[in-house]
Order: sequence, then structure tokens, then C-alpha cells
Amino acid sequence: MLHISVFITVYILVIAFVLGAVFGSFLNCMAWRIAHNESVLHGRSHCPTCNHLLGAGDLVPIFSYIFLGGKCRYCGTKISPRYFLTELLMAMAFVAVVVRYDVTFDALRYLVLICILLTLSLVDLEIYEIPDRFHIAGIVWWAVTIPLTAEPWKLQLEKGLIGAFVIAGAMLLLAVIFDKVTGKESLGGGDVKLFFMTGLYLGPWIGLFNLIVACIIGIIFVVVMKQRKIPFGPAISIAVFISILVGNNVISWYLSLL
Repeated sequence: MLHISVFITVYILVIAFVLGAVFGSFLNCMAWRIAHNESVLHGRSHCPTCNHLLGAGDLVPIFSYIFLGGKCRYCGTKISPRYFLTELLMAMAFVAVVVRYDVTFDALRYLVLICILLTLSLVDLEIYEIPDRFHIAGIVWWAVTIPLTAEPWKLQLEKGLIGAFVIAGAMLLLAVIFDKVTGKESLGGGDVKLFFMTGLYLGPWIGLFNLIVACIIGIIFVVVMKQRKIPFGPAISIAVFISILVGNNVISWYLSLL
């Protein structure tokens, strides 16, 4: 029985890894098309340099990049490592969520959320803007999944709304004050909306933890990228992923010290 249990666990994790890589590839393409004003629903994938249509052998997540040596098969132009890294990291993220939440509706809820976060982060990295469609998608998915998860729906609704309005409201207030004092834009409206949307999932306490982690990651991005202005969406998204995995444990540990 133990061998069967191990086999099933490995099988589930392999499926999670493959699905994560596939979604990473698809969402990368979606983000690129949104950033470059191309249709997401129509048209086949193509090389952005030579515009040659890509075949099935060019689109195998992770492996195509490795076997092609990181170059386009048709024009030889170097392919951005972003595609390979996104597919690999998304595969690992899917595995991490399944390990944390098992095969449950909670896992499904967070997997869809990180898909939304990945796509908006890639778009934000390219155009320094988070389209409202991502915030709306996240809010709708939160509302749809409230009855399906383990926590009572009334408690989820209460915690979610408090977390969303408190965290996003505080960030909006601080941003307005900072902008008036310095005369510079500190936080974009899309970032505030993102804090609101993710606050629905995290609630007030984990939402506060997420805010702290996002600021730390944002500072790291500033240092590494050596730019005064950075897209903050990716930092918030990474923080949300960390909060999903360990937020409850960190908050419980902290409260036990009081």
C-alpha cells in the first residue's frame, strides 16, 4: 500500500509539473500579445523577429528552448531566456501549491490565481502597466470559488473584504501623501488595485505579511535592476505566492510570541 501511495503522489506531482510548464508557456505568449496589442484568441505563435510560424517541435515547454540552444530554428535569433525561466518556474510553482494544499479546491483556487499573477507580471514588466482585466478576473475568480473551499463562506467574505479594503486603502492613502510631499508618483493605480484583488484571497493578517514581503522584494528589484522606477506588479505577485505557501505559518508563529 505504501508503494501505491508513493506512486500516486509522484504521478500527481509530475502531472502538476507538466501542467505548470504548459500554462507557463501559454501565459507567456498571452502576456506578449497583450503587451504588443495582438489578439490573444486568433493567430498562431510566431517568432517575434522573423515572424515565421512556429511548429509543434518549437513549442514544447522547457525542452524546445534547451534543444534549440535558446535560438529560433528559422532565423537563428537568440530567444529570451524569459520563456524558459517562466515555464520552469511555473512548473515548480504548480508543484509547490499541490504539495501545500493537496488535490483540493483550495489548490485549484490558488493555481488559477498564480496564473493571473504571472500574466499580469509579464505584461507589467514590458509596458509598466497592469490592465484592469486582470484585476477583474481575480475578483471574479475569488467570488466564484468562495463556496468551494474548505473555509466557511461567510468567514471568507468577511476576511477577504477587510483585507482588501484595509491593505489597498492604506497603500492608496500613503501613496497620495507621498506623491503630494515629493511631487513624484510612488505607486501606480494598477498596483493599488492589485493589492485590493489579492487582499480578497489573503485577508488582513496575511495581507499585511504580503505587503511587507512585497516591499522587501521591490527594494531588491531596485538594487538589482539599478532603476529608480520599477514595475511593482511582479514584486507583489511573488509576495502573494510566498504568502500562499507560508503566510499562515508565519502569522501563527508570530502570534505565538505575543
